[in-house]
Amino acid sequence: MLNWGIIGAGNISGAFAAGLKQTDSGALVAVASRDAAKAQAFAEQHGTPACPPKAHASYQALLADPAVQAVYIGLPHTEHLHWTVQALRAGKHVLCEKPLGLNHAEAMIAYDEAERAGRVLMEAFMYRCLPQTAKLLELLRAGTIGEVRHIQASFCYSSTPRAGSRTWEASLAGGGILDVGCYPVSMARLIAGVARNLPFAEPTELQAMGQLYQSASGPVDEWATATLRFPGNIVAQLSTAVRFEQEESLRIGGSKGALVVPKPWYGAGAEAGESRIELYVDEALAQTWTISTDRGLYAYEADVFAQTVQAGAVPHPAMSPADSLGTLAVMDRWRQAIGLSYPKEGEAAMQGRLSLAGLPIARRADALMTYGHVPDLEGKQVSRLIMGVDNQETLPHAAALFDDYIERGGNTFDTAWVYDFEGGHSEAILGQWLKARGIRDEIVLIAKGAHTPNCTPEGMRRELAESLERLQTDHADLYILHRDNPKVPVAEFVEVLNEQRSLGRFQAFGGSNWSLERVMEANAYAASKGLQGFSLLNNQLSLARMQAPIWRGCVSAGDPASRQLLAEQGLALFAWSSQARGFFTDRAGPDLREDEELVRCWYSAANFERRARAQKLAAEKGVQAINIALAWVLGQRFPAFSLIGPRSIAETASSMRGLTVQLTAEEMAWLDLSEQGSPA
Repeated sequence: MLNWGIIGAGNISGAFAAGLKQTDSGALVAVASRDAAKAQAFAEQHGTPACPPKAHASYQALLADPAVQAVYIGLPHTEHLHWTVQALRAGKHVLCEKPLGLNHAEAMIAYDEAERAGRVLMEAFMYRCLPQTAKLLELLRAGTIGEVRHIQASFCYSSTPRAGSRTWEASLAGGGILDVGCYPVSMARLIAGVARNLPFAEPTELQAMGQLYQSASGPVDEWATATLRFPGNIVAQLSTAVRFEQEESLRIGGSKGALVVPKPWYGAGAEAGESRIELYVDEALAQTWTISTDRGLYAYEADVFAQTVQAGAVPHPAMSPADSLGTLAVMDRWRQAIGLSYPKEGEAAMQGRLSLAGLPIARRADALMTYGHVPDLEGKQVSRLIMGVDNQETLPHAAALFDDYIERGGNTFDTAWVYDFEGGHSEAILGQWLKARGIRDEIVLIAKGAHTPNCTPEGMRRELAESLERLQTDHADLYILHRDNPKVPVAEFVEVLNEQRSLGRFQAFGGSNWSLERVMEANAYAASKGLQGFSLLNNQLSLARMQAPIWRGCVSAGDPASRQLLAEQGLALFAWSSQARGFFTDRAGPDLREDEELVRCWYSAANFERRARAQKLAAEKGVQAINIALAWVLGQRFPAFSLIGPRSIAETASSMRGLTVQLTAEEMAWLDLSEQGSPA
């Protein structure tokens, strides 16, 4: 029996509480509202005389209630992330009403919190828990309609614009897509996945149209449509609205027939009853399946959640973390296609030291980050893992990743003038975040410029000025020439770098994809003129040796001679592609050749032997092979740092685990095939 607390005393919370009465898997023991009288009225309505739930006048009081094991969150969309995180940190399991967050970024934060808390978090899509949905998937798997080719799904309702309404205020993330459009999206992904024997599928294309209503706080979508194309050439047409009615049905067209579900979202409804699935062949009704239920849809949802808590895993087709993340990513694309964002996603809403969850951003007590020193950089240590700023598409995405990185102890950000060719998008997003958070002086900022074909002293001056403007600062801490140009004498580069340094635009500098010979030549010139030389090198290094350049002009420091010279010179190395772009994960293997770049740049007999050794050592140390590979890079005899380019918080967390691994000199040599025997 799971003891439930409900946060929020609105209609949806009442529907869930009524469902709890129909099940033996859980009981309502507490409810919380900011209005004490409302909480008391809810408790009286939904409790039982034998076991009345406690009414709390604050959400925090409910989270502090030791009798509560699981929390149902039935609040407006904009409050879902904050109270989900608070509940998880209070040690509660969480069933959060959909959508879990405003966007994919917020969902990443929520699921990372759940993993670290060791608690179950599930997004409340009640239709996923119904026998009707299970029957539908059974029919699809049995080939009842042959190959799935087309999906039509809609969820619409009609309401009147009203100031302050959660449906009609942008400040509350109103409109159709987040409120009910999530149902057709999640269903289409589910069906397209099952058609390919997968839990769900991701669309390869999305086109959309919509109508926006201008509320006092910004736009919301009155209605919107989207057409999605999935692998296997499956097309889904989805529609949602809060301004007009439309038949709520699901239609699935196949090569041998069509399935129609008249009530795909509610089934038989809040009480026991019947629903149906219809099969049409040659435009005629050929068969009907009637699904009987002995309780309401929210009772089934509560049962599935209780089962999840007991088993520690979300049963399919209920919403797993990966499924929820994928659905929100599609909704992000849908909103972007019709030009819709919410005030809470903008720079103005992110001012200060609070995360997207509305909680203080500070280094966590369990942070793993370690630090190193870069010659000529005074007053700041550099985190051994450096955040690459080239994979963040939106400000919320960037804020989720960057805030999390700071909380894990990271302090160094690497960007470049050439990253993202659409007007310096990557640098601009980092600049927005730095300004909003107000932490410019607390981080180490790396700027890079003078990439081919602008690899000249004048190109370097111009690009640095543009980069600093995008970054909304007057200086970087470190500057790196993104490429070398052998046609330009090293003296000219050394002179312009010292010129810009004297103007206060950075403290130390180095080169990316420069040969060590050219770096030594530059430093010899600097020494002869009493100038500062290169303090760092930004070349490729990984346990797997790069077999061919990833891009034209790439230079690796992976050979023993280069590593020896780096140790002798005392130069710091900022290693890119330090984990060999997934070579040490299950993306690679002798028989896996779909990724052309992976095959071309990393596949060799020697590298597969290094990979096998990393896997063997990982098994012995209780980590993953990719963690061993990263530890090898950081374990060099010179100051070594690793650039990481995570697209998700989960990827950041995976990289961080490499900091927990300490390799002996014997293990380092064995991994690199310098010693043929096992270090053990």
